[in-house]
Amino acid sequence: MPRNLLIASCFVCAASAALAEDATRQVSVEKLKLTAPESWKQSEPTSSLRLAQFEIPAVEGDEEPSELVIFPPFGGTAKENIKRWIGQFEAEGRKVEMTQGTTPEGKYILVDLKGTYLKPMGPPVLQKTSPAPGYRMYGVIYTPKTGGNYFFKLTGPEKTVTAQSDAMRGLFGAKAADEKEFVLED
Repeated sequence: MPRNLLIASCFVCAASAALAEDATRQVSVEKLKLTAPESWKQSEPTSSLRLAQFEIPAVEGDEEPSELVIFPPFGGTAKENIKRWIGQFEAEGRKVEMTQGTTPEGKYILVDLKGTYLKPMGPPVLQKTSPAPGYRMYGVIYTPKTGGNYFFKLTGPEKTVTAQSDAMRGLFGAKAADEKEFVLED
């Protein structure tokens, strides 16, 4: 009997740990109602161009955290932003996948980039970068039914960003299984 109790306790502890990892909270960003994991640390935006920013803890094997930034509906069209994001990765070895989907509250395009990220160094006006190999970015253009294109950009070491795939989509109610390929037209 004590052995069964021990086994049951282990299952309860494992389930509790899984639930703790999956715990979320509601976050309001302008008109958007988002669902973010508790582990994402929201901080004051470091620029007036940002609506919100979050630090995502590094997974085992990665040395630095990732960052999610949410930008307001300005700064160009979806096409212009996608081209800008692609240009933030070195051409050699760069991998790009694009999908699109809908949620109950709107529609979105997700750009998945992998490779050597040209990490900004210092003020944006200086346009200085440092190559960061092994990076990944999920860039999202989210258009809620209330209008406007919001831009979400999750960037960081590939393993950490990959581990946040479902959480990134869950932020605005999306699911990878419901997505279709998106083709950027010239």
